[in-house]
Amino acid sequence: MRVVTLFLLLCPAFAETKFLKNFTLIDGTGKPAAANMAMIVTDGRVQSIASAGKIKAPAGAEVIDLTGRFVMPGMVNLHGHVGATVDMQQSAQLYSRENVERDLRTYASYGVTTVVSLGTDLDPVFAVRDGQRGTRPQMARLYTAGKGFTLKGGNPPAGGMRYEVATPAECEARVAELAAQKVDFVKIWVDDAFGKRQKMPIELSRAIIASAKQHGLRTVVHIVNLQDAKDVIKAGAAGIAHSVRDQEVDQAFIDLMKKHGAWQMAATLTRELSTFVYAESPKMLDDPFLTRSVSAKVIETVRSPQYINRIKSDPEFPRYPDLLTMALKNLKRLADAGVNYGFGTDSGPPARFQGYFEQLELELMTAAGLTPMQVITAATKSSAEFLGARDLGTLERGKWADLIVLSKNPLDDIKNTRSIEAVYIAGNKL
Repeated sequence: MRVVTLFLLLCPAFAETKFLKNFTLIDGTGKPAAANMAMIVTDGRVQSIASAGKIKAPAGAEVIDLTGRFVMPGMVNLHGHVGATVDMQQSAQLYSRENVERDLRTYASYGVTTVVSLGTDLDPVFAVRDGQRGTRPQMARLYTAGKGFTLKGGNPPAGGMRYEVATPAECEARVAELAAQKVDFVKIWVDDAFGKRQKMPIELSRAIIASAKQHGLRTVVHIVNLQDAKDVIKAGAAGIAHSVRDQEVDQAFIDLMKKHGAWQMAATLTRELSTFVYAESPKMLDDPFLTRSVSAKVIETVRSPQYINRIKSDPEFPRYPDLLTMALKNLKRLADAGVNYGFGTDSGPPARFQGYFEQLELELMTAAGLTPMQVITAATKSSAEFLGARDLGTLERGKWADLIVLSKNPLDDIKNTRSIEAVYIAGNKL
């Protein structure tokens, strides 16, 4: 029986093959779109991709005619959160495997085929992630930082989903635990909540980053302020997980990022938008593209006078729009200066809607002054590069066939990434 099973797995005659034809390809590399293309996908990987007239459907292949459609790679979100939010509540007590998988299916339905869950994960995340590796998943691919690091008694509160540390020895012990879980990144929060709480001191960040390097792990850091961003990059952080928001980045920071090969891994523009946009009951709450994945109860809550008053009564509410404006400016400046940048949103907490916010992030990145091609490349090729996922991010021979089929051209208008007709992960249509 084992011999027969092995034969079936290895024999090309039993391979699963799809032949997609007659589409316009945006391959994620940044090259111009190519019309009238065809692609052979075998067992979930791109076997061949060329002009439709140059390749033919293999015998027995499933033929998929995509005339008039546009095909781009699935998006790679470098900053999301899964598993802990139900409706408008987020807590460690709500964290479950079922919720992780629900969130990954939601992301995928919006064309987000890979997600990095960044620093608020509990044990169930590893079962899901490890179960995906080496397989052809039916939901978004998952990477995780496990539990991130916050200062004991500092900001943000641990909430059962972060490590609280106060000494370098504690940092080293916790990093060792993460290494044993084979996390994909280590995450640190460096944020004093506008001076209201203590933030992680640079000495502890250095200890975490150094210990992570000893275990072969890269560290990414939540920052708000320019000086904190400089400090953690000097300490060896691989990337910053949000835009600098207190002031415009300077040439010294640009030079520092380039010198260390560090990344603006995620601008998280939608995260900034979420801090004030619901004060006016925005039109997006009526958007079927959003409401198809969000319960009526959640929409009702976000529209409620109580919720609106809660937002407006935040002492920091007047400054939030300016933080978004600064994030937009800094993304454009870093991009123009040649600093590496990826794509991420910080979606997952209450009212930061998974999938929808990634689509909205694309729009905000163009509002910052980037072209649709730059934005698509950031959300695909560049983010996969930062992730170290060599077989994701672009549609090229040998890579996983993670792709989105669109009815409209996203290079004409980035909002056309919403015209999703189909999503494939590893050649599986979801």
